[in-house]
Amino acid sequence: MGLSFEQPVECMESIAGGCLNVLEVIRFLNLPTRLFNAGSSECFGEAAGKPADESTAMQPRSPYGVAKATAYWQIANYRIAYGLWACTGILANHESPLRQSRFVTQKIIRGVQLIKEGKLDRLELGNLEIWRDWGWAPEYVRAMNMMLQTNKPQDYLISSGETSSLKEFVQVAFEMAGLKAEDHVHTQGSLMRPSDLRYSAMNPARIYKELGWRSKTKLREIIGKMYNDILF
Repeated sequence: MGLSFEQPVECMESIAGGCLNVLEVIRFLNLPTRLFNAGSSECFGEAAGKPADESTAMQPRSPYGVAKATAYWQIANYRIAYGLWACTGILANHESPLRQSRFVTQKIIRGVQLIKEGKLDRLELGNLEIWRDWGWAPEYVRAMNMMLQTNKPQDYLISSGETSSLKEFVQVAFEMAGLKAEDHVHTQGSLMRPSDLRYSAMNPARIYKELGWRSKTKLREIIGKMYNDILF
């Protein structure tokens, strides 16, 4: 998401343009196809400080969120206009050891590992006072698959329903290594985003009610799996 502020054009072209290209291919080929679009909770923005659900208005605060919101509405439009079987899973943050290092959660995990090994002295981060809904990626993939098995395409919000601060994420990660975060973490103003989303909370009640899916892995366990490189 942070990278989208540096490359907004590429972000819009790859996400919204890519989604549109796939939709057009499906429309012209007219073959029986089911399309799952990976949406993002970033589309909601602050959502007036309340947990967002499928009916919440989208007010994105980043180029990434804008691009994901565009793709969401493209999916909805093609579903109505052309009868395509297409749906969007509005995904909250979903983590695993497969995260790339440019994502802050993996940067934290890798930084803690390097400090534990004596290869790094300190970890430089931006704003720690942000709150997100973090879940375990393999569980979210199961939700995606469940959405694709339904008779009728429906959009669902996929999240844990629990919100935690990045500061807590950092503290737990350092605890995994037997270290204290305050001894090694330094905040840098240059790492702050131009317009950061401070608080993000999600309400996944609909997918639980209609599909029976629920996130089970809690934040501390997620961090432990990432730290110990456990995929499943």
